Amino acid sequence: MANITAGMVKELREKTDAPMMECKKALTEAEGDLARAEEILRVKLGNKASKAASRVTAEGLIGLFITPDAKQGAVIEVNCETDFVAKNDDFIAFVNAVAELTATKNPADVDALSALPMGEGTVETTRSALVGKIGENVAIRRFERIGTDNKLASYVHSGRIGVLVEYSGADEVGKDVAMHIAATKPKALNSEGVSADDIAKERSVAEQKAAESGKPADIVAKMVDGTIAKYLKEVALVSQPFVKNDKQTIEQMLKEKGATVSRFTLYVVGEGIEKKTSDFAAEVAAAAAGRA
Repeated sequence: MANITAGMVKELREKTDAPMMECKKALTEAEGDLARAEEILRVKLGNKASKAASRVTAEGLIGLFITPDAKQGAVIEVNCETDFVAKNDDFIAFVNAVAELTATKNPADVDALSALPMGEGTVETTRSALVGKIGENVAIRRFERIGTDNKLASYVHSGRIGVLVEYSGADEVGKDVAMHIAATKPKALNSEGVSADDIAKERSVAEQKAAESGKPADIVAKMVDGTIAKYLKEVALVSQPFVKNDKQTIEQMLKEKGATVSRFTLYVVGEGIEKKTSDFAAEVAAAAAGRA
């Protein structure tokens, strides 16, 4: 049996981007022949997409693209399984390419986006090939595409928080508002846009807290209303204190600059996805027991 060294595994991994254990298995099967091992991986990689498809994708990147005239843009979330892969150059290139396609081709939904031409195939075949190459599941989760007669601005923070804003006014205003949204994460443009479900949840908590005060029912009702009013000011963009000048609200800043904001989209990677938690020590112990 050929002696498979760590250096051989590393070299094969750099050539193919395949997972380390897959590289070791291929080298073992090829009896140390690097070229043959690479060929084995090329054959096997096509099947990795189906094996990975059931695994949870709670990491990933937010992609953003705005056309040069600032009239069309898109924000998209593409997920993977680990933060490590989110830093992979091929994964990053895929996210950026899909964001551009979304902005310029205006697909109706993720299925329509997946069917768009990309490279020598489609977005879906490119995604599947990427899964095979990196050895992790990759999923296009969601996107928002905006076309406007106004202007669009965007901001991405560390690839994990992305904001797309439709606005009018100076370019600086759009950039400032996008950065503000990334920092404060408002739920809506104004209080009327806050969802009924969010308000109901806050009201339930407020009612329980107010009831504990032991005050008369009419006072309790006023306390609850006051709490909800405060909540709406905190989560509505226009009533939030501007992060660059907390002496004025976003609404006041926009008025001062002669600008407006029509809408925005805020994406945070993995938001709402249930992440798998594991006990690393238990996994190691289980693996050791299996080898015994």
